Amino acid sequence: MFEKFFSKLGKDIAIDLGTANTLVYVKGEGIVIREPSVVAINQKTGQILAIGREAKKMVGRTPANIVATRPLKNGVISDFEVAEQMLKYFVQKVYQNKVILPRPRLIIGIPCGLTEVEKRAVREAGKNARARNVFLIEQPMAAAIGAKLPVQEAGGNLVVDIGGGTTEIAVISLGGIVLSKSLKIAGDKLNQDVIDFVEEEYKLLIGEKTAEEAKIKLGNAYFFKKKGSRKEKREMPIRGRNLISGLPEEVVVNEDDIRRAIERSVKEIVVEIKNAIEETPPELVADIMLKGIYLTGGGAMLKGLDTLIARETRIPTRVVEDPLTAVVRGAGAVLENLDELEDVLTQLEETEIPKE
Repeated sequence: MFEKFFSKLGKDIAIDLGTANTLVYVKGEGIVIREPSVVAINQKTGQILAIGREAKKMVGRTPANIVATRPLKNGVISDFEVAEQMLKYFVQKVYQNKVILPRPRLIIGIPCGLTEVEKRAVREAGKNARARNVFLIEQPMAAAIGAKLPVQEAGGNLVVDIGGGTTEIAVISLGGIVLSKSLKIAGDKLNQDVIDFVEEEYKLLIGEKTAEEAKIKLGNAYFFKKKGSRKEKREMPIRGRNLISGLPEEVVVNEDDIRRAIERSVKEIVVEIKNAIEETPPELVADIMLKGIYLTGGGAMLKGLDTLIARETRIPTRVVEDPLTAVVRGAGAVLENLDELEDVLTQLEETEIPKE
């Protein structure tokens, strides 16, 4: 009786618990939180100083005893206690004006191919964040639902979700994932590629934030050239420490530099997409040829990536509307229609969906 009473005080939550960013969807309200998955910790005391946006501001700017860290690596919880605290923070932020903190039902997006131990770790982190029930949904499935694809019909849908830590490639039909691949090459790897390139090419050491800014502003996966066009290349100054002199220095990089920096990683993503197509049953490939490939996640916004994939696979490729929020919107849609869409959830053996 009391459980039902307290559950009605709050609304259920869907979370896209990403390596780079965490997005929170509240039932009946939509997306209410978009913050970096970063936690700042005082190593001497173990005290958590900041979470989310405030913690990200500290990255690369902290004294030795303070570390701004990400509790997830490649989509998997690498620091359970910190991840638990981060989840608690976001749940409490949703209900910060409540006198009594409710215990909502929680749906969390996870990468494909997690082991049962890893799934259980995510579920336990959610439980310890005061959720009364925790359900998991694989990110490509959530992204497909967020993109309003007919996932429950007998037809193939190919979704590529490029996040911060992983790229998830999945063929979906009849409410299930027929084939999936999880690649540890995504936004974070592209940032590191830029750092390595600038270090090798210009002998300049730059930070992750600078590399990410260069990737977002200048990043491109495909060289666009029109006949007779003399369009100037986009460029930007970046600042760092010269590895030879040890002194501060500014250099100007252009879009060709960034394309060269990330070229190998982008090719690996394209190769895995082609491998997934080769392993897909012929009838589903025929469907995909008609429907096309759908790109979601922050990495989908890399300029020219859709064009490159379309040329390499000979299949129309499109970036879904608002790709950054596709996963959390899909998880939210499941939350709103749990009775109809419960089959798309990844269930642990002992979990059941309680009926309201």
